[in-house]
Amino acid sequence: MAENLKDTRDAALPSSNAVWLTPRQWLVVALVLLALFVLAPILWKQVETFRPGPDYRVPYALGSDYWLYARHCRVACRREKIPVIGDSVIWGHYVRPDQTLSHCLNDALGEERFANLGLDGTHPAALGGLIEYYARAVSGRPVVLQFNPLWMSSAKHDLQTTKEFHFNHPRLVPQFATEIPCYKAPFSARLGIVMERHVPFLSWTSHLRIACLGGMDLPAWTLENPYTNPLGALAEPLPEPESTEAEKGVPWLDAGGQKRDMAWVDLDSSLQWLFFRRAVERLQARGNRVFVLVGPFNEHMLTAEDAVVYGRIKAQIAQWLAQNGVPHLVAAPLPTDLYADSSHPLAEGYVLISEQLMNDPAFQTTVRNREH
Repeated sequence: MAENLKDTRDAALPSSNAVWLTPRQWLVVALVLLALFVLAPILWKQVETFRPGPDYRVPYALGSDYWLYARHCRVACRREKIPVIGDSVIWGHYVRPDQTLSHCLNDALGEERFANLGLDGTHPAALGGLIEYYARAVSGRPVVLQFNPLWMSSAKHDLQTTKEFHFNHPRLVPQFATEIPCYKAPFSARLGIVMERHVPFLSWTSHLRIACLGGMDLPAWTLENPYTNPLGALAEPLPEPESTEAEKGVPWLDAGGQKRDMAWVDLDSSLQWLFFRRAVERLQARGNRVFVLVGPFNEHMLTAEDAVVYGRIKAQIAQWLAQNGVPHLVAAPLPTDLYADSSHPLAEGYVLISEQLMNDPAFQTTVRNREH
């Protein structure tokens, strides 16, 4: 009996190896963790060197690192640059950084006024999320926003197919507000994406995973690198932007391209056009003066019948922009040998587009006036 009583008393006593905290101490721990949660992303910017040059574009391999994109936006706006926002046409998929549209515009203007804020693969549904959550610094300034009609060239491009398929940048599209038929992520994944958009700590940890750990989370990276200290990987500098093209480009006909019919989606029912209009309105609500570049698009690859349909859609886009007071330019077709595919120009094509813009009075008015 006495022995059983002793065992009971011993079980109730704290272990010599246990840590027992008072409520006050728990409060201190909670405050320290909260401070880390809030301050870590801020302090990391002092640790991680980021000094983008005049032709900087987010590296192709870091195209889903939206925390880095947001940082690029802030630096560009702090330097009073004019953001040029769009998909891989703006990013410059088939050209070097010093051959992109923003570079050609700077050359034509004779000063470094334009910043390449394009991101490869950002269709309008994703572009809207990019502007809403990661380009908050873009306010009260001229903005060049590109619309690529390619994203309306089929129901699949327009994200209207009911069958699920992988499309670019699902973390940027609306998760709950607007239904996208082909997007069928589970509720938990959608909720995690929404939280990442609004909680800087989560966006920052996503940046570390993409930029430092090869896209893997820490446990997976540790398994792949069992004898490497992860702190060493975190201490590595950011990858330098590629000095070459993401992909070598040749004229589309030399690559075996042929004329074809597109299954164009009507403007009134297009999801991508709806998202693009919202992106324009969001930028305007922040006090920006938005100039829209429609295209470029390779009309040479369209059949005669399809060219008529595209011409009608192009006119409807221009009509909406004009009716809503949005200055714009519908890019004139380039010579056929200056396209790499349906929409990407080769290097000389960007020079010609920059000349079209610089000769456009509305563009000149938008970008030259620094004040409203």
